[in-house]
Amino acid sequence: MSGGRRGLRARDLPDKEPGKKRDKREVRGTLSSALGEQALKEAAAAAWGRREPLSHEALALDPVPFCHGVIPSFIQGPGFLDGLQKELLSLDFHEKCNDLYKFKQSDDLKKRKEPHISALRKVLFEEFREWLSAVTQVELEPTIDLSCAKYEYTDALLCHDDELEGRRIAFILYLVPPWEKSDGGTLDLYSTDSHFQPQQVVKSLVPSWNSLAFFEVSPVSFHQVSEVLTEGKCRLSVSGWFHGPSVARPPRYIESLLPRSPHIPYDHEILYEWINPVYLDMDSQAQIQEEFEERSEILLKNFLKEEKFQLVCEALQKEDITWRTRGPPNKRCYKKAEEGNLPDVLMNCFEFFRSEALFLLLSNFTGLKLHFLASSDENEEGEEGRAADSTRHSSSKPKQGETNQEASSDADQVDQSKNDLHAEEGDAENSSSVPVCMGELRHWTTSHYTLVHDMQTAEFALDLLFFCGCEDWDAEYGGFTSYIAKAEDEELTWGTVGKKALQGICSYGICSFV
Repeated sequence: MSGGRRGLRARDLPDKEPGKKRDKREVRGTLSSALGEQALKEAAAAAWGRREPLSHEALALDPVPFCHGVIPSFIQGPGFLDGLQKELLSLDFHEKCNDLYKFKQSDDLKKRKEPHISALRKVLFEEFREWLSAVTQVELEPTIDLSCAKYEYTDALLCHDDELEGRRIAFILYLVPPWEKSDGGTLDLYSTDSHFQPQQVVKSLVPSWNSLAFFEVSPVSFHQVSEVLTEGKCRLSVSGWFHGPSVARPPRYIESLLPRSPHIPYDHEILYEWINPVYLDMDSQAQIQEEFEERSEILLKNFLKEEKFQLVCEALQKEDITWRTRGPPNKRCYKKAEEGNLPDVLMNCFEFFRSEALFLLLSNFTGLKLHFLASSDENEEGEEGRAADSTRHSSSKPKQGETNQEASSDADQVDQSKNDLHAEEGDAENSSSVPVCMGELRHWTTSHYTLVHDMQTAEFALDLLFFCGCEDWDAEYGGFTSYIAKAEDEELTWGTVGKKALQGICSYGICSFV
């Protein structure tokens, strides 16, 4: 009996093994046959080289706002794509979340053994790379970066340019259900200005099943994945980059800073006019300072008098306020009010926040020396008691020459090396001892955000944010502010105001006291 069982096993094994090998050979991806037509390849190469558009049923090329293309039917055979989708969805995905993006991503697909993933990799590495090299006239390396991404409800990837050493062509293959522009998740392409900074979305590519989008990675290839607005749909894609000879990058552009100014000479009466009396009590101020010194932050509820707060909120709803979008979108996107035509109550509120009396009160709240009367660690003995009562001090006018100060960096200034950035940080730390402030009235709503960026200089400052129109706010709405310690390597906190956010949020902030 035992010999019979061994004989049966010996006969069965050879039959199974060849069967498995035949199955693997049968899983094969085939590039769209139209792309192999010599006439189309030559026309595409000519259009790409001359930066001209090309429209064909199998391929669309467009040089605006930067060179990109779309292949509507990338792989032949629907059965292959179904198998590929099934294998991709069975992978382990990792949550990717910081100030720039929120989505789920797989590990690198370069070494995956699944038959459909392996077949796709072969198509990309060989057939498509050869075709793309011929069209773009760029010698592309035989290996690529490759991963799978899932964007679901509220996921997004904000404005960036994809530039990294050696990246030449980016691509995205979509495996999505029927998709509309209203579902979000579009690949948005930005125009750029003379400083190579992104301006606005000028084209949106809507994902579709088996379509592949590709574009040239360059100093102007700014794009984003817009927020997915539909529940129950998954924006599944395989994406990566082909590498090749590096392209020269222009020097980085340095923005001008917001104008800064010293305090406005208002005495303590303005505090009685605007502030909740509880915060003018010296015991309360001492308690606030103790908490602030321990946590480096504090939330002061009902800071303004109720009647003043209501007047400010009503004024913010007036239609004659001019709101302008502040960018560039690779750093920030929100509405900023033009101060020239603000209602009187808002102008008065601005003056209150910039008043000498508030500078001194904030010194008492924080222990920071934001006024010459405020005590500090260096002169605590010599000036002890001089700032004992911030509500009862005489007003002093700014010294001669203390007028509005523009940022020292010119609008056309660019950095030539990392040393320039380090020097700028040093200048910020050793700037004038006269405390100054800068502030703006911001309107936050759906899809607004700010990002940490490479050119953001570090300086010693106190940020004051005053919020209106955000009653019953929930953390899920987003819109919060995150601070990152220098050299911090942990992922940042997602801080955009998402689609689920309340509409019509207005806030005064950030008002920085330096």
